[in-house]
Amino acid sequence: MSKNIVVLPGDGIGPEVMEPAVEILRRVGDFSIDERAIGGNAIDLFNDPLPQGTIDACLRADAVLLGSVGGPKWDNREDGLRPEQGLLRLRAALDVHANLRPVRAIPSLASLAAIKASRIMGTDYVLVRESLGGMYFGEKARTEDEAYDVCRITKQQVIDIGTTAFELALMRSGDLGRPPKVTSVDKANVLETSRFWRDHMTRLQETIYPELALEHIYVDNMEHQINSNPRRFDVIVTENTFGDILSEAGATLMGSMGLLPSVSVNKEGKPLAEPAGGSAPDIAGQEKANPLGMFGAVALMLEYLDQPEAAKAVRDAIDHALQRRFLRRRALTPDLGGRATTQQLSRAVLANL
Repeated sequence: MSKNIVVLPGDGIGPEVMEPAVEILRRVGDFSIDERAIGGNAIDLFNDPLPQGTIDACLRADAVLLGSVGGPKWDNREDGLRPEQGLLRLRAALDVHANLRPVRAIPSLASLAAIKASRIMGTDYVLVRESLGGMYFGEKARTEDEAYDVCRITKQQVIDIGTTAFELALMRSGDLGRPPKVTSVDKANVLETSRFWRDHMTRLQETIYPELALEHIYVDNMEHQINSNPRRFDVIVTENTFGDILSEAGATLMGSMGLLPSVSVNKEGKPLAEPAGGSAPDIAGQEKANPLGMFGAVALMLEYLDQPEAAKAVRDAIDHALQRRFLRRRALTPDLGGRATTQQLSRAVLANL
């Protein structure tokens, strides 16, 4: 049966990497593609970063493939509209409580990372980020003299994201052949929300997942730990803001933000897939964007659509395009030290499907 996928190209480099991603989808399966507007593009067209038509289409779809949103063009608008508002509203509308960002060292690119190759080889972890709570969704206000953003999280949100992380760790332990372990990241020495988080995460592990190892690390120490010994992590779970910050560490390990995919899911497993990098307005339209984060997001989306063979085909095509013979030909985008255009690297992946 044909799957209905809504594609949201977004802003900046979003449309440039979405076009070859759609071509990949057409080659690996039978999909109905419905393109809609979001972010700054939607503000320009509809004066709304997430028009009702886009929401309705996403709710009907089997999956959503999202490009990045935002750019200086929409900063400091008098009406207060911002492209990022569309993204937050979309997550809330789809009730995607968990964002998963896998980080896996790529052997052929290890020398390009900012950390020694010997330290990062074998890295394979998933950052699980709570997506519907915290400061991003809390009350906020600003006056001439002060501003505040309220960080609020509920017991149910901690249980939901904790369950997702523990179940993922159990699944990965079978695939990777190692004991399951979850690392929970907070700032419990300072923040009441973090102490609340830690208490309920611990209780969930002790009552439902006693066979699974759980460790707690402060967020400031976690940044150091990821950079110094990333191979020791399996599943990392944290709240919204900390997860947003820690996801950048994955770019340091892999060599570029343009390589990182992500997928957000709700309790029914409906995927909202997107590259983890931003809209990069400074290189938009210059054919310098790395499309591999978007292609990785396609593979993650296919997994949640119960099409593992298609997902594997996409991942294999990416890996083959990054083998040494392509590196010698400098067939990499500028973020990886090469001279290839977005289209050239895209064609290298498509050629391997």
